[in-house]
Parts: sequence; C-alpha cells; structure tokens
Amino acid sequence: MTRTELDAAGITDPSLRDSYRICRELNARHGKTFFLATRLLAPDQRPAVHALYGFARRADDILDEFDPRLTTDDRAARLGTLAAQFDRGDADGDPVLAAVLHTADSYRIGDELFDAFLTSMRMDLSVTDYPDRAALDVYVYGSAEVIGLQLLPILGTACPESEAAPYAAALGKAFQLTNFLRDIDEDLARDRVYLPADELAAFGVDRELLGWCRANGRVVPKVRRALAAQHETTRRIYEFAREGIRSLAPRSRPCVSTALLLYSDILGCIEDRDFDVFGRRATVGNRRRVRVGAEGLLRAWWARHGARDPRPSTTSHAGSRSSGTGTMR
Repeated sequence: MTRTELDAAGITDPSLRDSYRICRELNARHGKTFFLATRLLAPDQRPAVHALYGFARRADDILDEFDPRLTTDDRAARLGTLAAQFDRGDADGDPVLAAVLHTADSYRIGDELFDAFLTSMRMDLSVTDYPDRAALDVYVYGSAEVIGLQLLPILGTACPESEAAPYAAALGKAFQLTNFLRDIDEDLARDRVYLPADELAAFGVDRELLGWCRANGRVVPKVRRALAAQHETTRRIYEFAREGIRSLAPRSRPCVSTALLLYSDILGCIEDRDFDVFGRRATVGNRRRVRVGAEGLLRAWWARHGARDPRPSTTSHAGSRSSGTGTMR
C-alpha cells in the first residue's frame, strides 16, 4: 500500500521514497487516531500528510524524550539545529527533514508556518503555564493552528483557500485544546499546565490544587466546574470548525469529518467520566473507532468515485457525549 501511495504522489526518487516511508511508520506508531483518518485520504495525498506528522513528531521528541542527561540548553540547541536545517533546505541525511522539505516545496507551504510551529516548541522549554487565554492562544497558534493551515493545500478547497483557512486553523486548535484537557495529568508530571490561569482562578482553582488532585487521584467539585467550562469552550470551537468542512475539496471531507468526530468523542469521554482526568487517560473505544472509520471509508470511496452518499453526516453531534465504549490506545 505504501508503494501505491508513493506512486500516486509521483515520488520516484528511491531515497525520497524511503524518507516518506519512515514518516508513515512514525504516524502509524504514534498517531493512531490521526493515522486512521489519514487512511481516508486519496493515496496521492497521504505521503505529504505523513511527512508533516513526522516533522511535528521530530520536534516533539526533542522536547519530551526522556533522557536525564539532556539539559534545557541541549534541547534548545537540537531545536535550533532542526530549524537551521529546515531554513537552509538541507536535510543533511535526516529522512524526516527530506520528506517535509519536499512536501513544503511541492505544495508551496509557507516557511512562516513552520517558523511559528518551532517558535511554540521553543516555548515549551521555558514556559510552564499561561496567565490568560490570549497568552495560551499565542502558543496554540504555533503548536496547532498552523498544522491545519499546513494541511490545507494538501486537502484542497472548494473555495479560495483564504476562506477555508480560519476553519482549518480552528480544527487544529480544537484538537489541541482537547489534548490539554485529556493530558492534564501527564502535563503536570512535566511541570506544565496548558489551561488559562485566570479562567481556572474564577472557579477557585490553581496549579497547586490541580497538583493535589493528581497526587490524590481524585477531582474536587471546583476543579470539575473549571474543567467543564474549558470543555464548553472547546466544544464551541469544534462547532465552528465543522462548518468549514464544506469548504474543503469533496474528496477530503470524509477524512476531516472522521478526524473531527473521533477527536470530539474524546471530549464526550471526559464528560462521561465527570471530568476525572487524573490517573487514567480518556480514550475512545476500539469498537467506536472502527465503526466511525468504516463509515468514513465508505464516504471517502463515494467522494473519490463521484457517487453521492445518501446518508446523513455523522458529524452532526461533534463534541457530544461519547458512547463510552472502552479504550482506543
């Protein structure tokens, strides 16, 4: 199947084909929900998406790889090297960089989007919390919104790209905010809090109280209320992003609809657990994931073959409560 994708994308250079294969393997291993959605794209679109994932993964590994010998300065230097190589357009034997540079050139993805991404990654080296929504939004733009914007030329649009861009950015933001809610426990372990401090304080919650909940494995009522408010903010962003699916090229809509539905199901799972995000990760069940993926696959086939899908959209309840069927990862 990988060979079919590379042939469809017109990638013939043997070394470059190997680079794209490595990115695909990274996506399959680490980005299970994202990879599942990628399978709904046309074969010629998939290698470029894998390359973007591989680049994001490379930066993330620099930040969070567990190695007690690495100092903050060491990680900053590695990010700096990655950024310099990208700016020079020189992969220097790095297969992930070779693939993403080829993708950026092929789809004319602006360097400023990669610069913004790396800027946010550098923030993770020194910023451990955010005083308000405006400060968090600066980080989220580079860490998530630009990913949606990078993907847009690959997905294609049914309108001027500038009209589709706000929706693509919003979907990246919604995914990231979902991660922030789901991963509070893990982020605290890394001494990070990705929730606006002033919005938490409105409910009498601060970093110390979140740490107490993590240490004791339970959630007090004021924390539940604070997380419910964050949940509602994220749900509204999903609803806005969902309106933009119609602006995408028809063949890309099933992929994005499926990704939106599966990720917003994580919000439903968090709500079903009464916002108990400590001690266990909120995930979507395999049965649910397979069913949504299978429906998306049918829609993708219909879209690519010019047939009309007679069924109603499965994205009409984005952000609603999930079915609570088991775990995804």
